[in-house]
Amino acid sequence: MVKFESKRVVVTGMGAITPVGNTVTEYWERLLEGCSGIGPITLFDTSRHACTIAGEVKGFDPHDYLERKNAKRMDRFAQFAVCASLQALADAQFAINELNAAQVGVVIGTGIGGIKVLEDQQEICLARGPDRCSPFFIPMLIGNMAAGLTAIQTGAQGPSSCTVTACAAGSNAVGEAFRLIQHGYAQAMICGGTEAAITPLSVAGFAAAKTLSTRNQEPTRASRPFDRDRDGFVMGEGSGVLLLEELEHARSRSAHIYAEIVGYGLTCDAYHITSPVPTGERAARAMELSLLDACLQPHEVDYINAHGTSTLANDVTETLAIKKALGTHALTVAISSTKSMTGHLLGASGGIEAIATVMTVAHNKIPPTINLEHPDPACDLDYVPKHSRTQPVKVALSNSFGFGGHNVTLTFKKFEDS
Repeated sequence: MVKFESKRVVVTGMGAITPVGNTVTEYWERLLEGCSGIGPITLFDTSRHACTIAGEVKGFDPHDYLERKNAKRMDRFAQFAVCASLQALADAQFAINELNAAQVGVVIGTGIGGIKVLEDQQEICLARGPDRCSPFFIPMLIGNMAAGLTAIQTGAQGPSSCTVTACAAGSNAVGEAFRLIQHGYAQAMICGGTEAAITPLSVAGFAAAKTLSTRNQEPTRASRPFDRDRDGFVMGEGSGVLLLEELEHARSRSAHIYAEIVGYGLTCDAYHITSPVPTGERAARAMELSLLDACLQPHEVDYINAHGTSTLANDVTETLAIKKALGTHALTVAISSTKSMTGHLLGASGGIEAIATVMTVAHNKIPPTINLEHPDPACDLDYVPKHSRTQPVKVALSNSFGFGGHNVTLTFKKFEDS
């Protein structure tokens, strides 16, 4: 058996492109203010769609970060990832050069990848013939290109991969990056999730599966996790990227440390293609494993950033899972779903929610669950309704659960220099 010295891993930089802001500062401030980023879809004609609302990214210009030629050869999901990654590196004041490039890696997850370019090229192929398809079609489509293009743009030559575990993809990416540094395979990792799936086909598909809210006349009130009147999730888009570093590496350059990542737990329901196990036992086990990995006890958890999708099944199941994992402490721990404001960013959700969790630990402020007006009797925990809360937060969990039964929990802790 190969033995290794487990390294401590810290968060030193973050970048965000979201429906409520295109920097971490904007994103965090608007979460605390309880601002909704949900509105009518403007990216395509929704006249024939049952769902006409989403959490679109607004005011995003890839040319603020990328040369026009490079931006043109990327699908929107990859543009989001590269730009959020560049933000994270700038935030950390981290320069990749020939001396450290081999020790810096990239793991960026996505649930769907370049579906917009797929839809566009399908139309071209049918209308104008297969010889008119773009030579960049496949490189723009495939999900790994968010990580690949980030590496190309930044020069990171270390471990590089893409997690594709539906709505758990962003959290899996952060967890796998954590492991790579912890086990000594890299000194720093660019990691997170990205998605740009607000397209005619994608929205139609999720609507056909009866997963989307159709509260079209009240878009800002449509995403309402744990509320009695919830009727499905609201799709969002964007990217959340973190820079993780081995602690001694971060210390050596006097980096600002937001928080320490200390646990990663993952399980599979092995139950159904879309529905969670009704008892929540495997989601609970992911939380338990993450705390075990972190050498922490359930009573030490101060906050949980819930998966909290606003679907009928998920919110009840997650409530049960939290009760199983934390026992009686579940009744007092603060929980919130930031999806109530951003919508559900699918493969990007774990990235932006990890950022929200880190910021909660760093600033001792908990974002609210907005639109929680009539709590579901089956969802009977403290979901920090309507307004943000200030309280000490030393340990926080971030939950992500994906179609196919993928369950992931990340554990973050206030950094202690000891």
